[in-house]
Amino acid sequence: MLDREGFRPNVGIILLNSRNQVFWGKRLKTHSWQFPQGGIKHGETPEQAMLRELHEEVGLRPDHVQIIARTRDWLRYEVPEHYIRRESRGHYRGQKQIWFLLKLLGRDSDMNLRATDHPEFDAWRWNDYWVPLDAVIEFKRGVYEMALTELARFLPRAHANNRYLRGGLRAAASSAGPAHSEAPSEGPVGQPSLTPGSDSSGE
Repeated sequence: MLDREGFRPNVGIILLNSRNQVFWGKRLKTHSWQFPQGGIKHGETPEQAMLRELHEEVGLRPDHVQIIARTRDWLRYEVPEHYIRRESRGHYRGQKQIWFLLKLLGRDSDMNLRATDHPEFDAWRWNDYWVPLDAVIEFKRGVYEMALTELARFLPRAHANNRYLRGGLRAAASSAGPAHSEAPSEGPVGQPSLTPGSDSSGE
């Protein structure tokens, strides 16, 4: 489902724990890390799509989270042509996203990366709010920075003294929590990995 400009409606999820760290997921069988995201189906509202994606990708139910805020408008990114499926070239341009800021009310043990038969992640960890953008595929970095910046003012007060670690938007390695794996490690983490010719940005 594309809009007139060739952008697919999508939602992104920034999930906080009690220390205002964010859920950071490692894409299945790659070395790329990202936030949960996914397409909005026909007839769904952005909030409905977000809750569905939250369960499909992270295994959490609506009662496990509190919605704190969302971006006011759509945030867009274009996908380079060599990442787009051949049959979609010429009319598909990229994603337009509504981003949600959530607080985890449940426990880490409520997470389940295998909630469906088509998992998105094979490991996850808690990371400082300003995630290391060099671990994100390049064409998504601008949207990540815009979403984090817009939603930062809604962070609970406990994080206010930090001033959001703006230096390069890179969190120190020592501040990231240990990774929680659901599959054997695929090697060094932190480098984006996508296969040219496959539009893997829809999820």
